Amino acid sequence: MVIAHHLIWTAYGWWLPNDPRGSTSHRIRQNVVTALGELHYGRKDVQPAGWEIRKFYKNAQSALKHALLTFSPNERQVICTSLAETVKLRKYTCYACAVMDDHVHMLIRKHRDTAEQMIANLQQSSREALRGDGSRPPNHPVWGGPGWSVFQDHPDDIRRTIAYIEKNPVKMRQPPQQHAFVQAYDGWPLHEGHNPNSPYAKRKRGARFKSK
Repeated sequence: MVIAHHLIWTAYGWWLPNDPRGSTSHRIRQNVVTALGELHYGRKDVQPAGWEIRKFYKNAQSALKHALLTFSPNERQVICTSLAETVKLRKYTCYACAVMDDHVHMLIRKHRDTAEQMIANLQQSSREALRGDGSRPPNHPVWGGPGWSVFQDHPDDIRRTIAYIEKNPVKMRQPPQQHAFVQAYDGWPLHEGHNPNSPYAKRKRGARFKSK
């Protein structure tokens, strides 16, 4: 039973199907991109050196239809403001968020919206915000596709993912990020006072007994 979604999406052009690190794509739709390298589904066991990735995207700039851009500190703030508005409007419960130079991580509790709908809503509002303040041309896609979701089915998964997302800026030598729309995780749905007979709790108990 999914209790939260780790949502990830990238800026336009920054994780191509044939990225040297591997990708979640099964095919390459544009011939000009095919010439950049071979497709590898999934993350490679041996990751390429940084210079190899930089060389790949330097070559990619001339093959892409739109400019290959990263987000400045001011643009990241525009994105954060739009994410906050969407979280409030859609009544999402967000446990972690990191807006990076070329991608976004968010951890959101399960909702009536699917993971795909959440990403679409968050992308749309931030795209409109960046175009609206002149940070991107009206025809620039801003984002590089529908992104992907990693399901979280236990509070321990959520805690690990929160730590991972919070460390993202630090690993890139940027200050830790704090967002007013991010709520502290209380252990839901197994927090203190939870219903021990809830479907989730019963399922977890059953899984534990089966493993013994």
